[in-house]
Amino acid sequence: MPKGANTPVPTTALRVEVGRRSGPGVPDVDASALLLAADGKVRSDADFVFYNQPAHPSGSVRHEGRRDADGRATDTLLVDLAHVEPAIERVVLAASADGGTFGQVPDLYIEVRDAAGGAVAARFDSTGASVETAFVLGEFYRRQGAWKFRAVGQGYGSGLEGLATDFGITVDEPRHAGPPRAAWPPPAPAAAPASAPPPAPAGAPVPPPPPAAPVLAPPPAAAPVRLAKVTLTKAAPSVSLAKQGGTSGALRVNLNWQVRRQFSGWAGKRGRAYAAHTDLDLDLCALYELSDGRKGVVQALGNAFGALHRPPFIHLDGDDRTGAVASGENLTVNLDHTEDFRRILVFVTIYEGARSFADLHATVTLRPQHGAPVDFSLDECTVPSTVCALALLTNTGGDLVVQREARYLVPERGVSPQRTIDRAYGWGMNWTPGRK
Repeated sequence: MPKGANTPVPTTALRVEVGRRSGPGVPDVDASALLLAADGKVRSDADFVFYNQPAHPSGSVRHEGRRDADGRATDTLLVDLAHVEPAIERVVLAASADGGTFGQVPDLYIEVRDAAGGAVAARFDSTGASVETAFVLGEFYRRQGAWKFRAVGQGYGSGLEGLATDFGITVDEPRHAGPPRAAWPPPAPAAAPASAPPPAPAGAPVPPPPPAAPVLAPPPAAAPVRLAKVTLTKAAPSVSLAKQGGTSGALRVNLNWQVRRQFSGWAGKRGRAYAAHTDLDLDLCALYELSDGRKGVVQALGNAFGALHRPPFIHLDGDDRTGAVASGENLTVNLDHTEDFRRILVFVTIYEGARSFADLHATVTLRPQHGAPVDFSLDECTVPSTVCALALLTNTGGDLVVQREARYLVPERGVSPQRTIDRAYGWGMNWTPGRK
């Protein structure tokens, strides 16, 4: 459809794909969504959905992550128009270039598909970009009780920060010295000196001092949105958490996935993170080795969910096999106990529902409580693998260094995925059969 055109879209769950042709020197492109009220602004920073804030509180919009395969790179949002709150009039669909301009991005497009059936509802191919670093590519908007999609194509030279602030988002500013903040409440102006009052008559009662005026505390300021992130690639596969500010608090590791092609007998297009009626069961796990030599595994199998505030200081949030959880699988690492870790290997296994990772696309995000998140996508699987090493965290001089592994392993006949990954990384544990 041409720029400025609009078309009706079904009031249902829609998958919004922002795509481009990939290749050397082509910047990454990140999709985002802003939910706007009637005044054209967000109601709060929670109405901004992007890689650092991947789900709207209402559950109506979420960021699903990126995929890079067959010379194409895509970043995807899921927008469930049936569950968008009544106060929201528009859902703006934007893209930002990371490490370059859109003049360096070939074949940029936005495509809207029905999430269940896959039918294309709208597509806009954006052309003619030059120095822009962010774009509003399209938007959903209400019209007489129904929803429409409009192709917008409005560019910004100020990046995602400039685009977001235009719609009312408070963005975390770069750290720099600035003018001192005014005291709250502001001090009263100095009064002119006055002559001392005459002394009270002897024996006269001394009146009590007037009550002090109440001092109002400043209203709590909302935490600004952080736009910083780190994406690991084959060319740059590792990062120091300490250098990104992640030295304390909780480190949340998230695995989210999509199904690239429908498996035989499947009714859904997505894993447990989307459709409750599918049989796919992926398990996020972690092998750990502590500084005192203790080793073990955190996994749903055998109900070995770990613990956050006692060894191993790693906790698996649970194993939902119903599909009700929209954010994939998560485990949490307690960075306040970094000195207790020697190494942690985060991996994923297929428990049931698929014979290999060949038809799955997964995104891994490590989100420290303090500091920039770290994310990466898995490479396309070309072997009959049921276990994949995701990331290796190694204690190096008191700092946890994250290494992207994205390594698919093929178990030998009769060998479990856990034993397979143990052998590959030399953990040296004894394994016994287990079940959920």
